[in-house]
Amino acid sequence: MPAPRKPRDFLRFLLDAALAASIPARVLPSHLPKAPKGRTLVVGAGKAAAAMAKAVEDHWRGDLSGVVVTRYGYGMRCRRIEVVEASHPVPDAAGLAAAERILDSVKGLTRDDLVLCLISGGASALLALPAPGISLADKRALTQDLLRCGASISELNCVRKHLSAIKGGRLAAAAAPAKVVTLAISDVPGDDPAVIGSGPTVADPSTFAEARAILAKYGIVPPAPIARHLEAATDETPKPGDRRLAGARYVMIATPQAALQAAADAARKRGVTPVILGDAIEGEARDTAIVHAGIAQAAAHGHFRIGSVVPRPPLVLLSGGETTVTVTHDGRGGRNSVFALALALALKGAPGIYGLACDTDGTDGTEDNAGAIITPDTLARAIRRRVDLKALLAADDSWAAFDALGDLIVTGPTRTNVNDFRAILVLKEH
Repeated sequence: MPAPRKPRDFLRFLLDAALAASIPARVLPSHLPKAPKGRTLVVGAGKAAAAMAKAVEDHWRGDLSGVVVTRYGYGMRCRRIEVVEASHPVPDAAGLAAAERILDSVKGLTRDDLVLCLISGGASALLALPAPGISLADKRALTQDLLRCGASISELNCVRKHLSAIKGGRLAAAAAPAKVVTLAISDVPGDDPAVIGSGPTVADPSTFAEARAILAKYGIVPPAPIARHLEAATDETPKPGDRRLAGARYVMIATPQAALQAAADAARKRGVTPVILGDAIEGEARDTAIVHAGIAQAAAHGHFRIGSVVPRPPLVLLSGGETTVTVTHDGRGGRNSVFALALALALKGAPGIYGLACDTDGTDGTEDNAGAIITPDTLARAIRRRVDLKALLAADDSWAAFDALGDLIVTGPTRTNVNDFRAILVLKEH
């Protein structure tokens, strides 16, 4: 099969295919429920919340109203649903005010009413409504500690649920006896509804004891009000079987696996064999990159096998999930640029291997890039420009490395979020 003539463009083409398969305007309309006898109230949160609200408005027959909260810069104009923008990943006062309004709006409804809840990645930070006795400042401080220590999204959200007045099933409980239908875009490994956005409308199997154990695992000493709240454990989240959640239904409308499959289909049409390594890969970004580099090099030498099949180049290795980064310095860059930089270093300029790693929401960490791309000459170009890639990786400054090389990938807000997207193109056998 002929190799792609422009590997950079080909990798970006695969990213765009994954994003196109995940946009709310495409995936949401067919999942809309029937209009109820009573009111229809739309609430929601996440990086895709505004685009989801717009898709609802464009296809809903009948009256509706509501409010959703999304990240700054991710808003869209809606006619009947108010869109609020707030901070992510560290919550702010705008997110707190929006969460208060959302929780208050679902109270006092009847069995004839419908709450249509729109949830996507980022909802947990955006629905910032601390439990009584906990300040927003306390929650911000703990969130920053958890983000820097390398905790997984499941661990982070377990803690968040036990510090919240709205997450962990509490939103659906407050809406009872109204019917609650949640339309969700998954951004977590395993697509667990209790983890996506900290599960505001689903039962929560986790406990206060687990939340305390997570903080102990990472040696985090929380602010005193949070410590007291977790130790008292007086208001546990709604558990499976809770009657208040009996009228709640959950529908997954987009997933990381579907996005990877769309990219695989696009690669196949271009004559490149796709190999999906998995949609739920976790672990330190640096370590994950080393494993991916090993697989790519094995494939380049004809030593990579899937069952009895040895896929031959040109092939592309696709993977998703959510890696983590344990931050020890004050550099810039998110987990995808860290993965890409570690991948380049591990490949050591191996010929014919290109890679792209991006966050599908368009923002890698707190920067304005989605991720980065590497080529066989990444290391050589860095040497010519006197860019010390190893030092920048050690300094947690992967953004600076790719900025200097002109290899940042900038998509702008995608208004969807199906987690990380990684593609490694192997053009020929060595």
